Amino acid sequence: MSELQEEPVLSGHHRTRADRGSSDWWRDDLRPLVARIHFYAGMFIAPFIAVAAFTGLLYALTPQIEQLVYRDILTVQPAGQALPLAEQVTAAIDEVPDGAVAAVRPAAEPDAVTRVVFNSPSAPDDRQLTAFVNPYSGEITDVLPTYGEWLPLRTWFDDLHRHLLLGEPGRVYSELAASWLWVLGLSGLALWTVRRVRRRQVRQLVIPQRGARGRGRLMGRHGALGVWLLLGMLFLSATGLTWSQFAGANVASVRAQLDWTAPPVAGQSASLVSAADVPEAVELVAASAADAGLSRGIEIVPSSEATGWRVSETKRSWPVEQDSISVDPVSGDVLNRVDFADWPFAAKLANLGIDLHMGILFGVANQIALALLAIGIITMVVLGYRMWWKRRPTSGAAYARPLGGAKSPSAPAIFAVALVGIAVGIFMPVLGASLLIFLAVDTVLHTLRARRTSASLPS
Repeated sequence: MSELQEEPVLSGHHRTRADRGSSDWWRDDLRPLVARIHFYAGMFIAPFIAVAAFTGLLYALTPQIEQLVYRDILTVQPAGQALPLAEQVTAAIDEVPDGAVAAVRPAAEPDAVTRVVFNSPSAPDDRQLTAFVNPYSGEITDVLPTYGEWLPLRTWFDDLHRHLLLGEPGRVYSELAASWLWVLGLSGLALWTVRRVRRRQVRQLVIPQRGARGRGRLMGRHGALGVWLLLGMLFLSATGLTWSQFAGANVASVRAQLDWTAPPVAGQSASLVSAADVPEAVELVAASAADAGLSRGIEIVPSSEATGWRVSETKRSWPVEQDSISVDPVSGDVLNRVDFADWPFAAKLANLGIDLHMGILFGVANQIALALLAIGIITMVVLGYRMWWKRRPTSGAAYARPLGGAKSPSAPAIFAVALVGIAVGIFMPVLGASLLIFLAVDTVLHTLRARRTSASLPS
């Protein structure tokens, strides 16, 4: 909302298109439409972006809070030699008798617990039950519902960020925010950059003008902050769309077609084991993984098919350790191996981007950067609304002016953007549909304004 209602109404004679220069093409055709889209998105989409930034800020702070809240569950006092992994898994199975072992994460540190994850009918929807086992005594420190590796606290904040605790329908909010974040960023950059360059105020692109007052000061801060945050906004938008409901499915399809996913590690002709033999098989598979160089921070995933049990490294901070092997649970033979170094470049990039978005890749530094980015985005939204408030319509004449600028965009510009909206909507349906709604509403308002103006003219 950095360039709203800035151009005066043009008057006097009208030049032909052949007489217009490139700057006039921007001013007369493209800029009014860009300003209008930026205005509508700023007014109606920015609240969703602010909510997503705020909930993302809370989520970025959860790792340390989680360690503090669940300290007695996650940490133990080392006491001599750890029990065999089979005994630890057996203790967990006895604690969750109605569950089927879905994964085992042996203790990665001397003071850490072993995690045994179960698919259980007693678990909440979309959750599993995880038993936390003291590796020295076999005592169960607790059994909690988990989502992947996240415990209830982080899962709650994750759900808040993804769908506002509203389930699948709520995911539209986050997709709306992620879809429009890059549009707001780039449209704002275009409006802000052209304005400063034409006025030979290049320095003010990134440094607000000193001594500015009122709305000019707000605009300077809003625009300069947007330039500083643009790359981060584009990054959050691109990576956030990978989790979205509709665009995310399209992203996954494209990645699969272009082979931008991690190669499968499943082996063939592996042995099958009964539920009673799972603890011993887990211990054998863990030993094979250690011999293969995967010893600390691993996850063992049993398989009910003859494809081998998957063992994967789980270190997602830099430098990442995410090598995987497939192991026969009876013989202990390694059937297949896929190292992170062998992943396609695009798959590596996507994986690292997601971990960076989640604040995992660079630890505390990553969390601080995300927190600052979230605060910056929220600040930009607040500044945008403050600018609108200072120029808000307060009379009938003011309400009659076009929203987002005094000049209406040309019909060719509207048509071109509508075509782009349809094309974009195929890949990002939420963005495409909302863009077309904005264009339709603006067209209706323009028609009503034109009729009102025509009716007020003397006959």
